[in-house]
Amino acid sequence: MILKIVDSKHPALRQKAKEIKKIDKKIKKLAQDLIDTLEAQKDPEGVGLAACQVGKPLSMFAFLDKDNKIKIVINPKLISCKKTVPQKQKKKDKILEGCLSLPNFYGNVKRPVKLLLEYQDLEGKKRRETFTGFQAHIIAHEIDHLNGILFTDHILKEKKPLFEYKNGEWEKVEI
Repeated sequence: MILKIVDSKHPALRQKAKEIKKIDKKIKKLAQDLIDTLEAQKDPEGVGLAACQVGKPLSMFAFLDKDNKIKIVINPKLISCKKTVPQKQKKKDKILEGCLSLPNFYGNVKRPVKLLLEYQDLEGKKRRETFTGFQAHIIAHEIDHLNGILFTDHILKEKKPLFEYKNGEWEKVEI
């Protein structure tokens, strides 16, 4: 079922997500709803969706993996991350980050280029996986959601510009 994505003012986005103790039918249903909701996002298109973004402050998110399949991550823990940008990355390769809870607003946020993540899959099996590049970026964004942090918090802290994409035009926004 496609769920309503809450906007940036919703209190669930500022709560620390609760650990999921048992992966039961309700959690599996929520996982499928996250997948359905993420797949339905076309304008703007989504690449990740945390449970808190649908008003459920639980430690779970869905994201688009490197094979373009939606993967579910439960109770993620960052084991390590590498924040340095490779020398070969050019300015034009930087990612303008957005959020489905703040549609059409974008900014450049420093994110890890590589991270090691420990998490549970939908069967409750513990996994450890290394993610790089765009997937590392997405996962860092979703983990921030689980900690009550929005990408705009980073924009403010790093004193970077925020842009709104409206009517085919980019406009710098004051925050």
